[in-house]
Amino acid sequence: MNKKKSVNYAKYGYIFSIPFVVAYLIFQLYPVLYTVVIGFTDLEGLTTPVSSMHILSNPFQNFIDILKGSGAGSFRLCLFNTVVMWVCNFIPQIALALLLTAWFTDDRSKIKGQGLFKVLFYLPNIITAASVAILFQAFLSYPIGPLNSIRSSILSTFSSNFDGKGYNFLNNKTFTRGVVSFIQFWMWYGNTMVLLIAGVIGIDPAIFEAAQIDGASRTQTFFRITIPCIRTILLYVLVTSMIGGLNMFDIPHLLNRGGPDGATTTTAVYIYKQAFQNPRYQYNKAAAASIIMFVIIMILTLCLFYILRDKDEEELKKLRKKERKALKHQA
Repeated sequence: MNKKKSVNYAKYGYIFSIPFVVAYLIFQLYPVLYTVVIGFTDLEGLTTPVSSMHILSNPFQNFIDILKGSGAGSFRLCLFNTVVMWVCNFIPQIALALLLTAWFTDDRSKIKGQGLFKVLFYLPNIITAASVAILFQAFLSYPIGPLNSIRSSILSTFSSNFDGKGYNFLNNKTFTRGVVSFIQFWMWYGNTMVLLIAGVIGIDPAIFEAAQIDGASRTQTFFRITIPCIRTILLYVLVTSMIGGLNMFDIPHLLNRGGPDGATTTTAVYIYKQAFQNPRYQYNKAAAASIIMFVIIMILTLCLFYILRDKDEEELKKLRKKERKALKHQA
């Protein structure tokens, strides 16, 4: 009796994954590891050969110099700018996304043309950040620009003492930070909304039907059923938004080069300037700043995981451990 020869398809999966693994090792893992090494060295300058790179006598000197720096271009100020602009764009972003999610997923709303609304809300996320930054820069340009033209028309109509001079909006620190925060919010709230809607769709409809039969209001249903059931999606949104927010580069850099007076210089812009715009091309300082940001992001991510952990699941695990210990003791 002839036995059919079995075909091992698993090996083909490994073969097809080889190009990705090779590309990842060369273009992602190696640069990351090399950056970590550079952070502890004296590597500076475009023409400096890598062979002359040495580990510093105090390996953490680059980190100390960065954290001790003060002034308009210091790392600490850039970190403060980054956190402020991320918080100012994320709070309205998640609030509006949750509101739209509740609106679109509530069967009692019976909204017509939901697909069109979702496309319109998601559309800003498709536009490249560079294009949006250049568009806002042109809109706010000084001394002549669309916003300055509107301002001049209004002031000349209501005030006879108006001198006709334009106003440099991008020279105002608070206003410029607000513009960067608004652009980030406007571009990403649609993406956050889509993720949250996908999470709500995955909830068993029977839960909502039971709540409706029990007389739960829309607000009660949303906060007591919807939010707890999409905890995992909320965690994903928070973590990805935090990582993206702490790595803001395109908008603040292209809008006003991190100005005025470093008010919109984020940590990513700081790293770029240290590596490519500093006369000494301080790759070591840029690498050290990158490592610091990596550590900060890791700590904040772990905190978010801890805060949004499933407490009921943890309690269940503890009970199971106690039961196992009791069974072992009886045996």
